[in-house]
Amino acid sequence: MEHCTQQLKIAGGNRLFGKVEISGAKNAAVAIIPAALCAAGISVVENVPEIEDVLNYAKVLETLGAKCDFCADGLRIDARNITTTRVSYSNLADMRASYYLMGVLLGRFGQAEIPLPGGCKIGQRPIDLHIKGFEALGATVVIGHGVVKLTAEKLVGAQIYLDVASVGATINIMLAAIFAEGTTTIENAAKEPHIVDCANFLNMCGASVKGAGTDVIRITGSSAFKGSNYTIIPDQIEAGTYMIAAAITGGDVTVSSVIPKHMESLSAKLQEMGCTLEIDDDSIRVIAQRGALNPVNIKTMFYPGFPTDLQPQMTTLLSVCNGTSYVTESIFDNRYLYADQLSRLGVKMKIDGRLAVVDGPAHLTGTEVVATDLRAGASLVIAALAAEGVTKINNVKFIDRGYEKLEEKLAALGANIMRVNLDKIQQPAVAEKIAN
Repeated sequence: MEHCTQQLKIAGGNRLFGKVEISGAKNAAVAIIPAALCAAGISVVENVPEIEDVLNYAKVLETLGAKCDFCADGLRIDARNITTTRVSYSNLADMRASYYLMGVLLGRFGQAEIPLPGGCKIGQRPIDLHIKGFEALGATVVIGHGVVKLTAEKLVGAQIYLDVASVGATINIMLAAIFAEGTTTIENAAKEPHIVDCANFLNMCGASVKGAGTDVIRITGSSAFKGSNYTIIPDQIEAGTYMIAAAITGGDVTVSSVIPKHMESLSAKLQEMGCTLEIDDDSIRVIAQRGALNPVNIKTMFYPGFPTDLQPQMTTLLSVCNGTSYVTESIFDNRYLYADQLSRLGVKMKIDGRLAVVDGPAHLTGTEVVATDLRAGASLVIAALAAEGVTKINNVKFIDRGYEKLEEKLAALGANIMRVNLDKIQQPAVAEKIAN
């Protein structure tokens, strides 16, 4: 991907129609790629999405001494010759999932030095539960000058209760615990699909992780791991984004290569709104009539509840429903930063702490807006698809962190969308083309 100032330009009003294939899951990829360091061997991770977070993670692994190559089958990771367990801040400043290096490097090498994680500014996401888990396993953790230093002569299995069902802490403790002597039990573990995916990968490498996908995970430690070939699950959030885009444009879209069970919380809400869904073994068809959607209430929760990563997109859809909807954000405390940008497009919503009151139907009109984080960027794209006129979306780098070939996929469904490199002189000609 080009590293220049880019903008998405969308001329709204087109009904989306057709079929879109969903890429591999971002959240699974950014856990499984560092997990490949558990073995002094070669792993091939298939169905890896070509997104910024994946490309950046591959570069980080190379700074540690791994060799990462994108091949026809996916991402090939050779972790036989790791030369350092220290990661610099410049490599991970924008990546929340960088913290997974703590668990796997601590487990394999007994030490790690990782910058405090970055990522989207959507609220407090402390790593205290990660630290609690590492210390329970016998590690010493010191935080200072923006860096987390972990050391352990030996890790020993322990019973760990998570005060909150944290996805990151569940995976990170799991990555360290596969190296611990004896058995580790994680209680009140998170149950998201990408946790199961990471556990399955570790098991193929020779680990013994049982119970992933439930609230109790049991891990029997080992010291013998091998590289493995593994195919990542489809991206639940990408699939949901296209389902919502279909609904807001009154479209008829089939999202394929999905796991329908992962989409149940969203599917139920879309049906409640008045959309017709045809659900097959690995696809979901969404048929909607513009102007005929009912208001619904949503509350984000840990899986299998409604995902917080679909909240901004869903809030945008609620803005065109015929009545008032209520959105409760129970995961992050600052997820409504996008509200001001949506209001520029005509969305009517009021924020009171974790509650958003969304009044519809709004008349959406195109203007210039700025993506404040990954999923906020997706919500602006969805609003622009339904808006009258042209919308210009800046800070495209956030969207690129989690969506593979977004404009190509939307264009194939009939959207009038174009990516513009603002550094290039021919920008005015491009702007004229999309306006026409």
